[in-house]
Amino acid sequence: MRIQTVNRIATSIIILCAGIMVTIMLTILGYVLFKGIRFVDWHFITTVASTFNVGGGIKDQLWNSFYLLVITMVFTIPLGVAGGVYLAEYAPDNRITAFIRSCVEILASLPSIVVGLFGMLVFVNTFHWGYSILSGAIALTIFNLPVIVRVTEDALRAVPQEIKEASMGLGVGQWYTMKKVLLPAAFPGILTGIILSAGRVFGESAALLFTAGLTSPDLDFTHWSPFSENSPLNIFRSAETLSVHIWAVNSVGIIKDKVAVASGSAALLVIIILLFNLAARGLGALIQKRMTGK
Repeated sequence: MRIQTVNRIATSIIILCAGIMVTIMLTILGYVLFKGIRFVDWHFITTVASTFNVGGGIKDQLWNSFYLLVITMVFTIPLGVAGGVYLAEYAPDNRITAFIRSCVEILASLPSIVVGLFGMLVFVNTFHWGYSILSGAIALTIFNLPVIVRVTEDALRAVPQEIKEASMGLGVGQWYTMKKVLLPAAFPGILTGIILSAGRVFGESAALLFTAGLTSPDLDFTHWSPFSENSPLNIFRSAETLSVHIWAVNSVGIIKDKVAVASGSAALLVIIILLFNLAARGLGALIQKRMTGK
């Protein structure tokens, strides 16, 4: 009887904690969406921002956010997956490997604003790239790389050892086993982690304040040369992202409808990040089902 009572109390505490967590999350999401969703429409999404006049949108900021995300993931995915593969399958069990894992953990725990300050000192000032998409993308790569490394390593270690042993028992090499057996088996977990980390990058602001800048030139969407100053594809121009725009409008904005702009931008940002999370879950489950038949 006493054991059952303890179990009920423990279960009730766990359910209460879970309920509090869910309530806090739903309250934050509900508040942001309730305050801002009414300002989100096609005009708001496809109109450029305004410094002084009422009725501006977030067209350029939205493009900058997605473009910066793509550049960041181009750097992050190959390096992160390669690092995870090395730690999971190739790294010897010694102090050097332990030191590498410690470095990965330290990088993962760094505040994003510290990464931003490092990016400003090195990429913006020392390399003379200025406030640019390239500076912001490399700073976000440093910020996001440990996540991809750990996701890849954990996904590979989750593959049953019997699968690897069966492949090696056929006489094939370690690289062939990795390429044809382990990576395909771990792919759903790796993909899910990549998409979730993409949502994290998309909503980042602190690191970009010091690297990508607070302003953006008037983009010419009819001119796609990456070497043009006003081209959307120019990686050496400054780029105010959606999350940075929210901060700037709330902090230094002087337009009369800044509350509407900030609220609408925040609501759209939350919706996009939620879509990233839903896509990660859905794609991961779909690929797993196709690969395993379950």
